[in-house]
Amino acid sequence: MKIEWLGHSCFKLTESTGTTIVADPFDKSIVGFDMASASADVVTCSHQHKDHNAVVRVSGSPLVISECGFWEIKGVDISSMHSYHDEKSGKKRGENCIFKYRMDGVDLCHMGDIGEECTVRLAEGIGSVNVLMIPVGGNYTIDAKQAKEYVDIIMPDIVIPMHFKTSKSQVDIDKVDEFLDLFDEEQIVEIDGLTLEVDRAYFEGDTTKVIVFKDETF
Repeated sequence: MKIEWLGHSCFKLTESTGTTIVADPFDKSIVGFDMASASADVVTCSHQHKDHNAVVRVSGSPLVISECGFWEIKGVDISSMHSYHDEKSGKKRGENCIFKYRMDGVDLCHMGDIGEECTVRLAEGIGSVNVLMIPVGGNYTIDAKQAKEYVDIIMPDIVIPMHFKTSKSQVDIDKVDEFLDLFDEEQIVEIDGLTLEVDRAYFEGDTTKVIVFKDETF
C-alpha cells in the first residue's frame, strides 16, 4: 500500500486494489498553502474544523465519514473512536474522531487533532498499529512530549508526525524538530519526496521508525 502526505494532517492512502482514502483534507485559508489535488473513494474527517474537513478539495464523489463507527468499503475496513480535541473533555475545542484503517493487511491509525493525553481507554481502543499518524505541533493538539507518550504506549512499527509548523504554514504550532529530538538518531528515517510504500515485510524491525518526508512543497 502507498501513503502520500498531502500536507498538514492530510494523507492519501492507497491500497494495492486501487481503493483510496483521503484523511483530513484542509483549506488554504487556515493552513496557508494549497492542498495537493487528490481523488478518493472515501474521505475521513476527524472533526469539523476547516483545516481538517475541506471535502470539496477531494474529487471522485467520495463517501464522507466524520462520525464514530465501523465500515467495510471495497475491501477496506475502517473504524473510528471518540476522543477530545483538548485536555478539558472538549470544552475548549470540541470532539475528535480517531480513525483506523486496514489496507493490504496493514493497520493504520490517524489521530486527527487529538488534544487529550493518552489513557488506558484510548490505548486499548486503538489497539495494535503498524502505522501511527499523530499531531506533534502543540497549541491546538498534543505537543511533542505528549505525542511521544502515545508512541511509547501504542508501540507502532512506524510513526509519521503531522500537524506541525512547516516553511509555508501559517498555523501557530511548533516545528517537527522537538518531536524528533525525543528519538534516537537511528530511529529516524528520511524519505525523499512525499510518498512511502509499505507492506507487511516493512515492519520487521524491533523498534519504532519515525518517518520524515523531505520535500519543500509545504
